[in-house]
Formats: sequence, C-alpha cells, structure tokens
Amino acid sequence: MTEVAGPKALARARRRAAAGEAWRLYRRDRGGLVGLVLLVSIAGLALLAPVLTDAGGLDVTQAGGGALEPPSGAYWLGTDESGRSVLLLTWWGARVSLVVGLAATLLSVVIGTVVGVLAAHFGGWFSTILMRCTDFFLVLPSLVLAIALSTVLQRGLLTIVLAIGVTAWPTTARLVRAQTLTVQTRPYIERAEALGAGHAHVIGKHVMPAVLPLVFANTTLAVASAIIAESTLSFLGLGDPGLVSWGSMLKSAMDTGAVTNGAWWYLLPPGLGIVAVVLSFTLCGRALEVVFNPRLRGPDSRRGA
Repeated sequence: MTEVAGPKALARARRRAAAGEAWRLYRRDRGGLVGLVLLVSIAGLALLAPVLTDAGGLDVTQAGGGALEPPSGAYWLGTDESGRSVLLLTWWGARVSLVVGLAATLLSVVIGTVVGVLAAHFGGWFSTILMRCTDFFLVLPSLVLAIALSTVLQRGLLTIVLAIGVTAWPTTARLVRAQTLTVQTRPYIERAEALGAGHAHVIGKHVMPAVLPLVFANTTLAVASAIIAESTLSFLGLGDPGLVSWGSMLKSAMDTGAVTNGAWWYLLPPGLGIVAVVLSFTLCGRALEVVFNPRLRGPDSRRGA
C-alpha cells in the first residue's frame, strides 16, 4: 500500500507545486489580473441573470416602457424600440454571447488538437493529407465560410456554434502540430516507444500533458475571436431570432435608426460588452502565454514573487 501511495502523493505534490508556480507567474502580469477580474465579474453577472432579473422583461408583450426612452431612474440604460430595458437585454445577451463563444471555441480546439497531434505523431502520408486539409480551410476566409454555413443551415445557436467551430480550427491544428513535433523528440518518449508503448499510450500519457498547457493558453485567445464572430453573424441577422445577444442588439439598434435618432444608449451597452469580454479574454490569454512559454518571460521571472 505504501509503495502505491508514495508515487501518487509525490505526483499530487508536484501538481500542486506546478499550479502554485503557474499562479505566481500569472499574477505578476497586471494585465492578466485585470482581465481575470473583468472576466469573472462578467461571467458571474451572466450566470446570476435568472436569479437577479425577470426573464419576462425580454418579452415584447410585457414591455412597460416607451420606445427608445433615454436613461432614467426607471430604466438605467434606457429602452429599445419595443420599450424593453436595454440593461436587461444587455445582461441576458451576455449569456448567449459567452455560451456561443465558449462552445464554438471548444469545438474548434478539439478538432484542431486532434488533427495536430495525429498529424505530428504518425507523420508520413497521413500527416500530409491532414495538413493539406488544414491548409485548405486556412486559406478560406473563415467569416465568409461561417456566413455561408449559417445561411444554408437552419438558424439557431447550434448553427452558429458549428459555423464558427468548423472554420476556426486550422490555426490550433498547426500550433498543436508544431508543439507535438517538439515534444516527440524528447528522450522519455523515445524510451517509451522503445519499451513497446503503443500510440494511444504515448499520445495520452506523454504527448497530451505536454501540449495541453499551450492549447489552454490558445483557447482563451480563441474565445475572443469566437465572440466577435458570433456578434458579426448575429448582426448580419444569422443568429437565433428568439434569443437576445449583443450582436442581435446592435442589429436591432441599426434597423430602428438608433444612430439617426441619437439613441446612443441602445448602441453603447452591447458594443462595450463585446469590447470588455474580448479584452478580458485577450489579456488572460496573453498572460497564460507567458506562463506556459518560458521564452516569453523576462529575465527576472524565475525569481520568487
């Protein structure tokens, strides 16, 4: 029992030490901390929307305000063309934008990671086929392809997730392939292969643990791009008409002449929401890149905090 528990306890201690070192490096980046606080705040508010607000206010039949009323004590951010609270729309719109951005990023990262790892690990003609497919998707304008997919398929959140996810994976695939090629030259992987370890064991036990930190850092940056893509598709009218997102709010504001009518309160909240979320994910992603890539660290980054 002791012989089994000893290595497990040592592995747990090493993981705790690695996590502590990663957090020490992360908190040295002030931009990363600002992005983390901003992201946690926005995500927390989005999660608490059903608890703190009434979803019935999103229904145009239950709107109690006038059309395009300016900010007031009753409506802090004014109303839209149907008399609904812009604050309520922005609050609930954050949920849709975040969910679509995270789901689309997860799909693209999974596809890109699988393609990149398999291409680097097996090599040969198999790698050539996978990378030619990657290059094909890479040269296509991803937004145009996403618009085409959204137009052909039935409108809805799942369609937007698929449209973004299946067009955004090539960058991750090339990044993961390059990292996997570097990892596979390490002696411990060569020893594992010499001892008869199979492909699944080498990939799952040795390659993936070394690749995942870089994938995680890239994921935070990819979420920002996915949210921008979702907002663009919704702004073009390709989103789910039954749900409120920041992109659909901007489309409604433009369609109802919010700019010409001077209804700035209808445009600024969703626009600033997109900027805030994209900025927070970008700041977190840049900080994580420094944590997981020693070449990006300063000369004094190895010292204690």
